Amino acid sequence: MNAVAALSGKSELFERIKSNPRLPMMLGGAALAAAIAVGVLWSRAPDYKVLYSNLSERDGGAVIASLQQMNVPYKFAEGGGAVMVPSEKVHETRLRLASQGLPKSGTTGMELMDSQKFGISQFAEQVNYQRGLEGELARSIESIGAVQSARVHLAIPKPTLFVRDRQKPTASVVLQLYPGRAIDDGQVAAIGYLVSSSVPELTPKAISIVDQHGNLLSGNGTSERMLDAGQLKYVQALERNYAQRVETILAPILGQDNVHAQVTADVDFSIVEHTDESFKPNQDPTHAAIRSQQSSESSQQGAAPAGGVPGALSNQPPAPATAPIATAQPPRPGQPNQPGQQGQAGQQAQAGATASAQTGPSSSRKDSTTNYELDRTVRHVQQAPGGVKRLSVAVVVNYRQKAGANGKMVSEPLPAAQLAQIENLTKEAMGFSADRGDSLNVVNSPFTADTDVKPELPLWKQPEMIALAKTGAGYLLLALLALFVWFKVARPVLRKYTAPPLPPPQETSDNNEAVLLPPEEPTNPEVLRLAAKYESDLALVRDAAQRDPRLVASVIKNWMSSDDR
Repeated sequence: MNAVAALSGKSELFERIKSNPRLPMMLGGAALAAAIAVGVLWSRAPDYKVLYSNLSERDGGAVIASLQQMNVPYKFAEGGGAVMVPSEKVHETRLRLASQGLPKSGTTGMELMDSQKFGISQFAEQVNYQRGLEGELARSIESIGAVQSARVHLAIPKPTLFVRDRQKPTASVVLQLYPGRAIDDGQVAAIGYLVSSSVPELTPKAISIVDQHGNLLSGNGTSERMLDAGQLKYVQALERNYAQRVETILAPILGQDNVHAQVTADVDFSIVEHTDESFKPNQDPTHAAIRSQQSSESSQQGAAPAGGVPGALSNQPPAPATAPIATAQPPRPGQPNQPGQQGQAGQQAQAGATASAQTGPSSSRKDSTTNYELDRTVRHVQQAPGGVKRLSVAVVVNYRQKAGANGKMVSEPLPAAQLAQIENLTKEAMGFSADRGDSLNVVNSPFTADTDVKPELPLWKQPEMIALAKTGAGYLLLALLALFVWFKVARPVLRKYTAPPLPPPQETSDNNEAVLLPPEEPTNPEVLRLAAKYESDLALVRDAAQRDPRLVASVIKNWMSSDDR
């Protein structure tokens, strides 16, 4: 009974569809048109690009209102932080919005000085100049590839005539970087020098550069004793260079994949200043240059030299003189002078003085001082940081491969002579210095696994194949949909309306011979449709009877039982 009910339900639905032959054609045409429209829209979807990003709420509302007036389609991205329009209208829309003065919160430069009013105060003029200078610097910084937006703050002190009250200008820069991008130390230094060169008396050390995450990029807050990122990069590059030199010199002997080297460098980043002042030893005075010379000479005669035992007894004043003094007698009165007697007395006195002078004590003293030029060497040495204090090198060499007795490749260690040769080559490549304390360790060991070769992904896990499969699946879905519409809807409808006309009915005579009736005039189209429907139903029933006679028999039996009732 269930089979009969299902067959009757299907036959009723089929009868309803058959009763209105235009309905399948309409449904098939609609489905085909929908599939074509979906495919076209999917393949020709407009490409949206960012018109403005990081707009304030006021500017965003003004921009959206202007886009609606200009009938430009738009949508939001990045959580409403960016306004996107079709890519072919980005530049035109920006120019049209710029003519309206939108967005108003953009960076302003020296155009502030173009709208100066007459009679403006000096303070207002200075403020506008500083704002314009900040805007121009921000525009220049935004031209760097990794910088999305920038803000510059200048602290320019008021000039004064007093030297002790003068202050140096300072600056702060806030950078908004693009997502996924970074800025290196060289670009940070370039931004610092760019700002310092634009402001008088501003030094790069007085500039603080910060990114959108609050990280200090200029490095002013870090201690000079700490190892910064630049020094770490230098150490890594130095170690990589030494390791590459060792592997390059050993690769032609052992093979590219049979040697691995690692280098650890102890680098001294301390800044050393050394001052040395040295004097050469005394030279031959005859060949030396005289700087200054001084001599003194003194002599004394007729005085008793100091003598006696040192002490209080000898430190006494001299005794009074006891020598007789001979004087000439004056002439008597009335007696004339006698020149001969006077001359004799003077000669005796002069002779006594001369004798005392010849026999008395005498002393003389002579001093001489000579200053020579001294050799002096003053050396001031400042040692640059980055010197290598010590190197530690580790080299691992793979066993060599050799054909065995059974034809298979076997591994065996390298001979001692070849290991010694490898060690010597490594020392030459790294610049080994025993005085510096360098160390070298060469190990010969079989390689269990090649860490440089990554396991290859299967074909169905590769990203390129996954993307290709997704694209192919989309086109395959469209193709299957089109085939379904063609074979299930369009083709049956076309077959029905393009089928050849039915042959005219035949009449049988008494001897069971078919007699063709004369052709009749064309009848009403409704009659022809009903006749075609009858023939189609009859062909369907015959087909069902051939496929399942039992089901047809049960249906006829059910009809007969219902008629008896």
